[in-house]
Amino acid sequence: MIKKILLTTSLLLLIGISFYLYSYKGHRDIKSETPDYIVTIYQLEKEFNSNDSLAYIKYQDKTIQLTAQVTTIDRASNGILIGEKIFATFKDPLPKDIVSGKMLKIKGRFLGYDELLQEFKIDQCSVLH
Repeated sequence: MIKKILLTTSLLLLIGISFYLYSYKGHRDIKSETPDYIVTIYQLEKEFNSNDSLAYIKYQDKTIQLTAQVTTIDRASNGILIGEKIFATFKDPLPKDIVSGKMLKIKGRFLGYDELLQEFKIDQCSVLH
């Protein structure tokens, strides 16, 4: 009888631990990931204008890389506007060498498109050299 209780308890514990590890995966490190897509602002606009549902499915929560000119810098929110269409927030403090007008290659996690501001949102960005 005790063997059955120990076996049942062990099995339930193993199932519980497996479920926990499956459900609560570690945080992604976007900086070390290979980008899923290397895109331009024009490509993003074109795909979202033609079929935004398919574009969301394609890009949502994916790592993307793009190159564009820095338009606005907001050091208070740790973000920049690039190409007048993409608002990118950085996980780490903004590098000091980021200035308006500079071409910048970044990689980050695509969040979506803000129709009100007509901007794409990317977070956890890092500068690629």
